[in-house]
Amino acid sequence: MKTVYQLIAAVSADLARTGISKAQKNDQQGYKFRGIDDVLNALAPILATHGLVILPRVIARSQTERTNARGGVLFYVVAEVEFDFVSSHDGSKHTVKVFGEAMDSGDKATNKAMSAAYKYAAFQAFCIPTEGDNDADKTTHEVSPFVTWAQANQIEALAEEHGVDLAAILKYAKAKTTAEIPANLFATIVANLEKKAKKEA
Repeated sequence: MKTVYQLIAAVSADLARTGISKAQKNDQQGYKFRGIDDVLNALAPILATHGLVILPRVIARSQTERTNARGGVLFYVVAEVEFDFVSSHDGSKHTVKVFGEAMDSGDKATNKAMSAAYKYAAFQAFCIPTEGDNDADKTTHEVSPFVTWAQANQIEALAEEHGVDLAAILKYAKAKTTAEIPANLFATIVANLEKKAKKEA
């Protein structure tokens, strides 16, 4: 028998692997966002699999009229909504309360406010990331085959300090510049320069 908190954790774990990307774009202001359809499409199969139910309850709603840039009427709605997260296994429940806000020139402001409330309740309850990290093979981190900038400077400084011809080091490394010295030769080159320093001492 899984409690509601165990199920919330399980759903969060699944969503952490997949994430919900910001695939939608606001036409007026140009920013990207995650739409209600994105959230529902991602959540529905996961909630069903784990047996977690989300039930909305509107506590309060307010509506005011505003004027848009062209002089038309906009209906601005604020909905105070509670969502009961219920375990279908043992009936345990946790309630999340959020506010949804939306504007519309027709009869969709309340629907939009409800969608916004659901979306942000889900974001906050499940900590849904914008990107997932579910496959180690999905990302390959390229490692430079050459020494770092700091390592190249170290070689140059040691060579100058001990009077070693830098050209000889580059010839040994088969490199045109110190920046092109293979990374796997760095330790050997530094060790040889330090040996020379000990001999001089």
